[in-house]
Amino acid sequence: MLSASTMTAQRQERNGPRPRTGFRPGIALIASPDGLVWTSLFWISLFWISLAALGFSGSAAQSATTERVVVNRFTGLAIEGYDPVAYFVDAQPEVGLQDFEASAAGAVWRFRNEGNRASFVAHPDVYGPQFGGYDPIDLARGVTVAGNPRFWLIAGQRLYLFSREEARDVFAADPARVLHDANARWPALEQDLSR
Repeated sequence: MLSASTMTAQRQERNGPRPRTGFRPGIALIASPDGLVWTSLFWISLFWISLAALGFSGSAAQSATTERVVVNRFTGLAIEGYDPVAYFVDAQPEVGLQDFEASAAGAVWRFRNEGNRASFVAHPDVYGPQFGGYDPIDLARGVTVAGNPRFWLIAGQRLYLFSREEARDVFAADPARVLHDANARWPALEQDLSR
């Protein structure tokens, strides 16, 4: 049986390495004698940002970004390995298989079969989640929150992922208004993600 690191190395050999994104703020799991303690890395990232503002040039401060496409930073998989074409074909989320992968937009995408893979490779703009998999409700508010592949909706022949079920319901009630606001804010948010 192959280890996860061996499988990741083999995938990178086939698809090319994922671009390095550097340090990103988030939540860290730290082991302590008392048990597991969750701590926010907000203060650490604030420290690096402060150093950058003062003119110190450290690689972590220069590349503090996330991706334009939601990617699991440990596996390199887009939308947690779910097949983006299956939402259209099967009308439900389906986990893709390691045997059917493709690289696009700096991410590794998985598919249920070769036909779904070929459809995506030919038209990633059609089958890929809109806004890179970020929740359009949160984008409309001006923040980037990763969508969950289990909370989805197809509207106007496009796939949208949501961070929570309530966000999907709000979107379904008035997609035109949400998309108007999200589309207005997306270019600036996308530019921030690419820095």
